[in-house]
Amino acid sequence: MALTPYQQLEQEFRRLHAFRGALSLLRWDAAVMMPRGSAEVRGEQLAALETEHHALLTTPKVARLLERAEAGASQLDDWARANLREMRRQRDHAIATPPSLVARLAKATARAEVFWVEARKAGDFKVFAPYLTEVVHLVRDKAALVGQARGLAPYDALVDAFTPGITTADIETIFKSLSRKLPGLIHQAIELQSTQPPLPIEGKFTVGRQRQLIVDVLKAMGFPFERGRLDESEHPFTEGVPGDIRITTRIDVADPFTGLLGAVHETGHALYDLGLPQPWLDQPVGQDRGLALEESQSLLFEMNLCRGRAFVKYLRPLLEKHLQVMGPEWQDENLYRHLIRVRRAPIRMDADELTYPVHIMARYDLEKRILDGALAVADLPAAWNEALDQRLGLRPGSDVDGCLQDIHWAVGHFGYFPSYALGAVIAGQLYEALRGERPALDEEIAAGQFAGVLEWLRDHVHGVGARLPLKELIQHATGKPLSAAAYLRCLEAKYLEAS
Repeated sequence: MALTPYQQLEQEFRRLHAFRGALSLLRWDAAVMMPRGSAEVRGEQLAALETEHHALLTTPKVARLLERAEAGASQLDDWARANLREMRRQRDHAIATPPSLVARLAKATARAEVFWVEARKAGDFKVFAPYLTEVVHLVRDKAALVGQARGLAPYDALVDAFTPGITTADIETIFKSLSRKLPGLIHQAIELQSTQPPLPIEGKFTVGRQRQLIVDVLKAMGFPFERGRLDESEHPFTEGVPGDIRITTRIDVADPFTGLLGAVHETGHALYDLGLPQPWLDQPVGQDRGLALEESQSLLFEMNLCRGRAFVKYLRPLLEKHLQVMGPEWQDENLYRHLIRVRRAPIRMDADELTYPVHIMARYDLEKRILDGALAVADLPAAWNEALDQRLGLRPGSDVDGCLQDIHWAVGHFGYFPSYALGAVIAGQLYEALRGERPALDEEIAAGQFAGVLEWLRDHVHGVGARLPLKELIQHATGKPLSAAAYLRCLEAKYLEAS
């Protein structure tokens, strides 16, 4: 029996899924294993695969099959119709970007990533600036082309690629809510915490011992080491596909929480990917519903679950076992005070739960100015320092602690940063709903039992894949429209009560 147009499309997108998996693992290798001198070779490899992926997605054959399948869409079930919608969306994005631009971006970002690392080593943004400038020009061209094709403003076109269904208007609405509440909440929390600061945690905690601790925690959370890896990199990230997940973290021998919380954050990503609907894993509808939802999963684990008293009760015996520590500074209440310590500091990745969104809102403003030409790349260090001074009352001491701390712009990810703050907001809304449905949640976490959390997320978020638009998915999962209200309630309850 001949395959229907829709079934033929599924075959085409199965091939595309395989290309994406190969690209993902090459990017993982570049950050974890690849010799620095191999950057040009890897850039050529990535460009070739990106170009081939793009060519497959934009062939006239796929266009014809889409038209025929859409004509018969009424005969498909809900999942297949949603899959067809996502196929069309992916092709429309791809067709707007010429293959030559795809290849140039792949090569430019591969170079920029290497020189970002070199600039960090040298502590000098000027080492990186020419390569970032090239990436910005190419991203600007892409944004204009995709925006024109999709009927979106250029920046909205970039945001839509990462978080479908979210616009600048949505971001501005949520960011206004955060801007009204967070400065006062940060000030109050710091004042309250200053009356009873935690005892300092000092010592040298070897990489080996920390890794053993991290592996124990990740196993309890459900990370499958038989289908995944944990490695170290300059910037923690998650790559791979559901059958082969790679996560990394950055271990600091002077701080036992940096590596642990970084790994927990990436595990949130990995568990989402692993929980996507199995029958659709090689199809667009079986993929994640955009980066804001991805970030909500990592932040829910790192911020909502792991910066709480229940998690500390579970963690303390593991700290004693693996790090061989004891004393008053390692007691539950002191550890908890460390985990919720609010400090105005320059590094986003090390930021506490309250100041974290402020870092994101600063980056959002900066990248919009870079893309519309109001801010030259060469002037980024000074503009960055000024933004942090205005928002948090501090200036980074170096480019490494300032505009060189994130890899996102090096790899062309403009429009990505808002997903972090949106993810925190979504995480707060999901966490409030989760607590409402699982009244014994604290007891479960204190016992190191995360299966109930994972089950709830599988049912309400992971297993939905990309079948529902983001706002509809949030409404479906929580019974309420997307807003910052639940997130802000969670923050006020934790930081004004517990400080």
